[in-house]
This record gives sequence, structure tokens and C-alpha cells, in this order.
Amino acid sequence: MLDFQSSIQEIPVASEALSGVRLKKVLAALEANWQAEMTGFHTYTTLADRDKDPVRAQVLRHLAAAEMEHAALWQQRIRELGGPEPVYKGTPGGEADSLKSTVGGVPMALRRLEIDEGRDIAKYGAQLQDLGDEGSIEILHHVIEDEKEHHRELGALLRGHYTAGAAGAHKVNPRAVLEELLAKRDNGRKQPGSWVGDAIYGINDGLGAIFGIVSGVSGATVGTAGESKYVLLAGLSGMIASALSMGSGAYLAAKSEREIYEAEMAREREAVRLNPAEARELLALYYQVKGLPEEDAFDVADHIAADREQMVKALVQERLGSSEEALSRPMVSALSGALSTAVGAMIPVIPFFFFGGVTAVVVAAIVSLAAHFAVGAAKSLITVRSWWSSGLEMTIVGALEGAVTYGIGMLLGTGGL
Repeated sequence: MLDFQSSIQEIPVASEALSGVRLKKVLAALEANWQAEMTGFHTYTTLADRDKDPVRAQVLRHLAAAEMEHAALWQQRIRELGGPEPVYKGTPGGEADSLKSTVGGVPMALRRLEIDEGRDIAKYGAQLQDLGDEGSIEILHHVIEDEKEHHRELGALLRGHYTAGAAGAHKVNPRAVLEELLAKRDNGRKQPGSWVGDAIYGINDGLGAIFGIVSGVSGATVGTAGESKYVLLAGLSGMIASALSMGSGAYLAAKSEREIYEAEMAREREAVRLNPAEARELLALYYQVKGLPEEDAFDVADHIAADREQMVKALVQERLGSSEEALSRPMVSALSGALSTAVGAMIPVIPFFFFGGVTAVVVAAIVSLAAHFAVGAAKSLITVRSWWSSGLEMTIVGALEGAVTYGIGMLLGTGGL
């Protein structure tokens, strides 16, 4: 597509060859072409957004992108000929909301679009003879070929057996279709990223560790002058240490995981280069172990082996049980781990800024246990357990932790340590 646009830029403008009535006629035709392509873009985009079939929606978005590219070409030629900038006069939904498109549902809308594509081919064919403008004719040849392919794609959609067309034709992007299908399956809910798990783990770790420290120091210093000062000192020191430890640990873990993956990719890439037949057999054996019949396993391996890099990724995924997309980003893991740990660690410390003695301990315990329940409930975002069950479990664990550390602190305090 870029090659075609480059060739268009090399065509002489030759606006001096057109003048007066002739130029106005050409500009009017080009403006009408631009309006038609923009209407097509909005129509296809609107239909794609409304379509519940992910494959069909993907094809419609491809057609919308092609219409927008055609509009850009017509707009460029209008500028070259000195014409005014075209302004879209249609509706945001194009023809998608018209009576002829809404009556009969999606099949009827697609049928009418197929008819419109056929009419556009005929219209552009007539312009090849009528316009008499070299630059516009060059664009027409390109657009006509695209419109013929669009006509075939729409016909295939209507008959329910959409397949990839000739060389250079649109092919459904399986990753995009998969993501769209999963989004529809989950009713539009986004799946939480890995950082959500890191954040919940960090809050839990900071809350649990510092609640234990605060409880222990409170038990050890109960009845001591300046008790709150000691608790604050221990709590804040523990918060800083926990946050730095969690952040650096998460960074190093994610970085090491990525380095291992990249090293395995390099080794596997070299192995595939030296002995592609063995790599193909190895991949087929992996699939046989998963339950595919031998013949089918080799067929799948052959398809993947057509792209060496994809074959390398497939072998590494089978060996490590992970893919590049599943790897955590070191800085994201570090920041989410450190910040969430600091947030969790501050919760049991805050009451000691405002209270002292047993009151501070009681308030800290209530606030910390409530936070334990909230963190446990938040875990239901990435687990299948109910929020109250997960929250109750975390609360019980936090209460036991606080009671044990408080008791140990009292023993150490009364023992004179």
C-alpha cells in the first residue's frame, strides 16, 4: 500500500493540463468519490462495532480501513489539483442506520453493501474513460482492484464461507479475533494484568508483615514511656525495608524470567537453523503427547515450520510452558510491588500518629483486620472464589498473626529484652 502511495506522489500533478470547466468536472468527480469512500468507512465501522460475530466484524473493519485509505488518496489528488478540502456530509453511521440497511438485519445490510461495491466498480470504470486526468486514473486502477476484492469478500461473508482471497487480500487476524471473542465472552470485562496480582500480593505482604511488627513492638513496649514513638519507628522502618525488598525482588524475578526466555529463544533458534527436520519432529512429538494423532501432529508442525521464527516460539513455549506475551515487565512488577507493599504497610502504622497506648493498638488492629478483609475480597478479581470467603480467610490469618506477634512481644518485653 505504501509503494502505491509513493508511486502516486511521483506522478506529475499536471494541473495546468486541466482548466476551467474541465477542472471543475474532475474536482467534482473526485469530491464525490471521497464522499462515497468516507460513507463506506463509517458504514463498515458502525456495522463492525455492532456485529456480534468476531470474524465478520474483523472483515468489516478491514473493509473500513481500505475505504479510509481510498478516501485519503482522493483527498491527496484534490489538493494536488488545487481544489478545496472536502468536508464529510454524511452521518456518523454512514448507511448503517438507513432504512434499507436496518430492514432485514445483517444479511440484508451485507447484500446491499455487495451491490454498492458492484456499482462503485462500474462507476470507477466509467471514470477511467471520462476524467482524462493521469493522476486520478492511476488511483482509479488501484481502487477498482480493491473494490473487486471487497465485492468477493462481502459475497463470501453472505454465503458463510469466508476464506482468504488472492495474494495480498485480507486475511483474518486470529489474535484480534481471539481477543474480540474473549471480550464478548466475558461481557466486556477486561482480564486483570499481571500487575494486579503483584499489587494484591504486595499489599498483603506489607500489611501482614508490618501489622506483625507493630503488634510485636506494641506488646513489648506496653506501659513504656514513648511507646508510640517506638512503634512508629519500627513500623516506618519496616515499611521502607519491605517496599524496597518487594520492589527489587519483583524486578529481579521478572528480569530473570525474561532473560531465561530470551536465552532459550536464542538456543532454540540456533538448533532450528542447524537441524530443522529434528525441530519439526520434536514439535510434532510435543503435540502427540498432548493427544493429537501422529498424522495431525505432523501436519500442524509443518504449518508452523513454514515460518521459522514461529516454530522457534512454539518450541520454546512447549519447553518452558510460557510465551513472550505472558512475561512480566520488570519495571512494572517493581513499581507495583514496591508501591503496593508501602500502601499495605502504612495501614497498621497510621493509628499511632494519632493515638497512644492500648487505644492505638486496638484501632490499629481494627483498621488492619478491615484492610485484610478488603485485600482478601479484592483477590476475587483474579480468582474464582467468592469475595466474602476470600476476605474472611485473610481476616482470620491477619488476626492470628497479630495475636501471636503481640503475645511474643509481651513475653520479650516482660523478659527484659
